[in-house]
This record gives sequence, structure tokens and C-alpha cells, in this order.
Amino acid sequence: MKRFFGFALLLALFSVPAFAAKNSDTVRIPSKVTVGTTQIPAGSYKLTWTGSGPDVQLTLAQDRKTLVTVPAKVVAEKNDSNSVVTNTESGTEVLRAIHLSKLSLVLSGATVSGQ
Repeated sequence: MKRFFGFALLLALFSVPAFAAKNSDTVRIPSKVTVGTTQIPAGSYKLTWTGSGPDVQLTLAQDRKTLVTVPAKVVAEKNDSNSVVTNTESGTEVLRAIHLSKLSLVLSGATVSGQ
């Protein structure tokens, strides 16, 4: 009986990550942008976000190196493709939002249309 419960416990522990929500994706940023206070070059980036509810910490990494972590809000919405939204501020392109297939990540201080 103890073996059965031990096996059931192990099975449950190893299956939890399979059901966890996917909080990562990739995005291509077509030109140099400022994210928070960090300027990053054009390229492909791995995104990960942590936190509960709409307020999260968004991390952009490239080649397994974390480049920047900034506060963001998760907005549930369907998008046709992964893309980025930037604004020009004082001659510098600033990253404001990242649209993924099932959600958008809006960086702090930015707004999404309809907000």
C-alpha cells in the first residue's frame, strides 16, 4: 500500500509541469529598441514572464543571457502573429508592447488601444 501511494505521489509531481501554463515564447524585434532603461539590438529574443494575475515581470533573453527584466501587464487577446509595438520618444524607439498569439504583454507606462 505504501508503494502505491509513493508511486502515485511521484506520478502527480512529475505530471504537474505538463499542465502548467506556458509563460514563455519568442519574438523577433526588427530594429534597435529601448526596453526599460536598456537598449537592445534587433534580433530574436526568448520571452519569459512570471507573476500571478495581470501584473508580471517580463524577461527578454538572447543566447541564454538575460538582457532585461521589466514590469508588464498580460492582456488576454488573440493576435494573428507575434509582433512588437514601439513609440519614438526623444529620437529613440521604445518598446511598448509585445503581441503573441493568445495574449499581449504591455510594458509598464504603455497603454493598449481600448484602455
